[in-house]
Formats: sequence, structure tokens, C-alpha cells
Amino acid sequence: MSHEPLSPGALSRRSALRLAGTGGLATAGGTLLGATAAQPAAAATVTAAAAIGGLGTPPPYAPSGRRPRFRRATWAQQFQAGHGWTAAGAGTASAEPNDTSVFVRGTQSVRVTTTGTGTQSYVRRTAQPAMNLTGKMIRLLLRVEDTAKLSKLVFYLGTGSFANFFAWTFHTHSATAANYVQSGDWVTVHLQWADVTSAVGTYSVSAAGVPSTRTGFTDMSFAVYDNAGGPVTYWLQSVELVPDTTGVFPKGAVSLTFDDSHNSVHNLARPAMDAYGFAGTVYNIADAIGTGAFLSVDQMRSMQDFSGWEMGGHSYATAAHTASYTGLTAQQVDDDFRRLREWLVSNGFNSEHFAYPHGAFGRTTDGVPVDLIATRHFTTARSIVSETIESFAPAMPYRLKALTGINDGSGIGGTTLSGLTAAGGRLDRCANNGDWLILCLHRIVEGTPASSTEISRTGLTTLMEAINARGIPVVTVSEAMAYYA
Repeated sequence: MSHEPLSPGALSRRSALRLAGTGGLATAGGTLLGATAAQPAAAATVTAAAAIGGLGTPPPYAPSGRRPRFRRATWAQQFQAGHGWTAAGAGTASAEPNDTSVFVRGTQSVRVTTTGTGTQSYVRRTAQPAMNLTGKMIRLLLRVEDTAKLSKLVFYLGTGSFANFFAWTFHTHSATAANYVQSGDWVTVHLQWADVTSAVGTYSVSAAGVPSTRTGFTDMSFAVYDNAGGPVTYWLQSVELVPDTTGVFPKGAVSLTFDDSHNSVHNLARPAMDAYGFAGTVYNIADAIGTGAFLSVDQMRSMQDFSGWEMGGHSYATAAHTASYTGLTAQQVDDDFRRLREWLVSNGFNSEHFAYPHGAFGRTTDGVPVDLIATRHFTTARSIVSETIESFAPAMPYRLKALTGINDGSGIGGTTLSGLTAAGGRLDRCANNGDWLILCLHRIVEGTPASSTEISRTGLTTLMEAINARGIPVVTVSEAMAYYA
């Protein structure tokens, strides 16, 4: 629906992924919404994907289509004619509040170009009718043209012309790690109460991570900061309110995921989790199964059949995992996906869920988006992006967010266990505000962990106790998806 000229890579991403289910009805100024269009069937996405990069016909084990339904907004501003928002700020060089050349809803969006000086550029409106965000999360639909010059994205929600506000710093761009926001993509972002990063004025966040209020808001601002290395052009298509995770899980939910098929997951993690009736999701490297210190097929089946674990995919070939999919061609990635699904199904594992090797979902060496190729084979794909935590339903199922490197070591990097279990940590925020906290672990060890990919058996038990004490439900990824399929 965008009227801009599209390259094949850009078309693949926007037509096959980002436009699925983005329809909605709203008048200028924001209003209560009626029904929105449902996401298209999986076959339509697969057909679009197959036409990109010469990947050929759909694979024999294509996704079933059990993807999350598009969340209906209860309030929306879609930036059509007469929207009344202002594009300004010291960091704004130029703006077109009614850009009719690039958009994915209605007939226009807001376009802004920054000054390239690192100062704030924004699209905002104050003095709106007071809004109640209890049980709601904010949904943003945006696009950034050149993320290499992007520093961060922040959303402000407040009153009194921002004398009081909460802030979500929901993206800080990295030159090395995987980025949720990538150049030229239309990106959907969910902002939940568990992810508030700061409070100003009369607003505050308690020691347990609970905001002082969730109602009475009149001011909204979408802010962009370039990295002072040159200007950034960005588009804002919509700001919406949708039901948050607490509508399904009042205390949020946790998914315990394990990458790389280490047999310590069977030998050490499974007994610790069995004690609480918890089941996890293992993302497997098929090539490694039955070798060295990795799981066997019998162990995988035992965990699945008798403890309710899910056996997902991570890669077929160890070499593909080592190289990362962004280090391969599109055909090589598609072939590895295909072999992985065939291996899983032939061995009795029907999970349609995947985790990217090293969390990388950028482009292949020949320019095809890896997360687009994933749609041909799996229903979701997990990253290790964790600037904000995941939600029900996820904003982008092929970029599931996860907190990785959880360990109880000292000075070895990653995410310290205390960052989850301490007062006001991620578990408190999950229980008190609601989100879908996906945790990424790897190897479990008997003694002291030596790297950020290890956690001790004692540390894992502490984590299980902390989750259980807060009454947070533990769900596999496939169970989570079932709630909105």
C-alpha cells in the first residue's frame, strides 16, 4: 500500500511481513476503533516470500499459520489529514506532517529529517483528552531510513506539557549487535508498563517497578535522536492503545528457553524445573544431536513426552549456526531451514518455533531479510534483543525479544541473576505490571559458571524459586502462541 518505489528486498519485508494485519479504522485526531482486518493466511505470506530471492516453491513443512491475531486498538492516531500533531524540536531539520509518498495506512504518514547534531527531534501532541492506560500498552508503527546514523528512540507520556512524564527508551542502536529497528523497515513496537525507563515530575516508579499512575495522560511525544554523524529520516504512521499482556496473564508470563541442545538441559535443568511443574523450550541444532555433550533424540523425546517440553529449531548444520544466517546466502539459509524442519518432523517434534543463531535476523550476504525467510518455515523466530520485553501478542512474531546471557557468575558479562530476582528486577516488573518475559539460557553447570552462556544448577534453582514465589506462570513458546492463534 506504500506508494514509494520499492526494491525487491524492501518489497519482501514490507509486503510479506510488515503489512500483515496493519489495517485499522480511525479518524483524524484519534478515536475509538471498530474491527480491524485480520492477518492474511500463512499461504499468502509464503507465496510472497517464495517470489523473493529465487527461493523456489514453498517447503514441504510450511508454517501452519497459527500466528497471533492482530490486536484491535481501542484508541488510535494514524496521522491522516488534520491529525493536529506537531513535528519539531531542536533536532529537526525539516518535516512533512502530511507525507503522501510513503505510508502503510490510509493515504499518508508523518515524515521528519533530523539535523544530524544528536539533539531531540519529535512528533508530539499535548492537551489531548485525558486517557486511561490501565490494562493498555502503546503500539507504535514507524520507519527509519538510515539506522547507521540513529542513536535512540524514546516515547514520552505525560501531562502539563510534559511537566510530568514517563519515558520509554525503547531502542538504542548498536553498531555490532542485532537491532530490532533496521533500515527501511516498517517496525511495530509495543510499550508496556513493565518497560518504563524513567519518570519525571510528580510521576514515579516504585522500588518494585510499579508506576505511580496509569491514567489521566494528555501528552504524547515520539522522539528520535541521531548519533551526530549525520541526519536521519524517519516516518511515524500510528500511535495506538491496545490491550496489554495482563488481559491474559495478570502477573505476566515467563518462557524459559535454552539454545544449542546442551545435554545439561536434560541432566540438570529438567530436574530443577520438574520440581515446580515448569516446562521449557529447547532450540536445537540438529547436526549436534547425539554427539559429544549434546542432547540425544531419546532425551529430547523424554522431555517432550513426559515433562511437556517443546523442541524447537536453532539450525540444522553446526556450520550454519557458527556462521550465523547473516553470513550465508538466502538459498543456503532457506536450505538449512528446510532441512531443520524436516529433521524435527521426522523425529517426532512438531514445534513451529525457531531461534536465530546468535540472535541475528538481518540480511543474508545477497541481501534477503533472514526473518522473511523464516516465515516460510516457522511460526515465530526468537532474537536476543531485550531493550523492551515481549508482549502478548508479540509486536513482530519473527523478532521475538528475549533476555539472554543469564548467569550467576561474577565479572563474566551477560545478565546477572540478581537483575531478575532482586526487588524491582525483571521478575518483579513482570509480576506487578505484566509482560511476556522470554529468558534465553544455554548450558547448566555444577560449579561456578565461567562464561555468560553458563548458569550453575544452584543459580537455576534460585531462578525457579523466584518465579514460583511470585506466582508467575511458566509457558513454552508454543503455549504462548496458542492464546492468540
